[in-house]
Amino acid sequence: MSAGLRPTFAMALSLGAAGGAVFTLIGMPLSWMLGAMTVTGVASVLKLPVRGWSKARPPMSAVIGTMLGSQFGPHTLQSAAQWWPALLGLAGYLLVAATLSNIYLRRVVALDRPTAFFSAMPGGLIDMVLMGAEKGGDERTIALMHSSRIFLVVLSLPPLMTLITGADVGGQSAAWRPLANMAIGDVLWFLGALAAGATFGKLARLPAPFLIGPMLASMAVHWSGVSGFVVPSAVIAVAQVVLGTTVGCRFAGISTQRILHILLTSAGATAILLSVAVVFAFALQFVLDVPIEGVLLAFAPGGLAEMSLVALALNLEVSFVVVSHICRIGMVILGAQLFLVFKDSRNR
Repeated sequence: MSAGLRPTFAMALSLGAAGGAVFTLIGMPLSWMLGAMTVTGVASVLKLPVRGWSKARPPMSAVIGTMLGSQFGPHTLQSAAQWWPALLGLAGYLLVAATLSNIYLRRVVALDRPTAFFSAMPGGLIDMVLMGAEKGGDERTIALMHSSRIFLVVLSLPPLMTLITGADVGGQSAAWRPLANMAIGDVLWFLGALAAGATFGKLARLPAPFLIGPMLASMAVHWSGVSGFVVPSAVIAVAQVVLGTTVGCRFAGISTQRILHILLTSAGATAILLSVAVVFAFALQFVLDVPIEGVLLAFAPGGLAEMSLVALALNLEVSFVVVSHICRIGMVILGAQLFLVFKDSRNR
């Protein structure tokens, strides 16, 4: 079934869409992503015939990247000059949060050193799994820890924002943009940026090529002024459903006891990461012209695609969130490599 849509993924996608629709009807924030993620996560625990599909994420990442690029414009460069305190704060946040999370996983959970280290680092799932395996860590545990972290961050972030900042997250949703508002010319520019960006991303071997490549292409289109296409809300909803479904299905095929153990373990590490993010967000709000909700989202230890979609859905400063998370991933990879080189040199 590799050439077509897998029945187990079709089942998961149907459940995800139904979950998103229910969450939308009851007025939940980030309803399409949270609904899809929650329902498919529960389906995985209940051992229903649902599975993720690796071929679904690249094209959806390209769609998301193109959407993100449309949020950048000439004003971004002017704003970015004011963001340097956030990037310095981000480095400090990663150092403090990863250290505390590592101590928790080593001393409380009793994971072995490499597994704990790469599970604690709030970086990209694939990067951390590959680097952890190279150093003798448990690949499956690292993958499940990061999958659980993303799941828990996306699930807890909207209510956390409301609790900490008092913001009405449900009322911050972006205005609905009908599909009919997108002219034929805009559709062609959208598809062209998507295809060209994905191709460039792969050829240039960019990190997350299907997301960053189309994002750069879409930025170029908007900066040049040849098109100012705005992605319709229905497309964003589909992106949320697919992404939420793939996150929820990461627990498929794993025993219920193992899932609950990983979720409980990850909840502790995620609580540490989010608590430190809240502290840094409150401190940085005084030196940044960005709402505290945007600062918190930029520091939240979720995935780049997931956090970017949250920013889009909540009508926050998308470019700031995207730049922060790209820098986070780069800092984590570089920091992990430097730390390991230092450790290896001391052990010789």
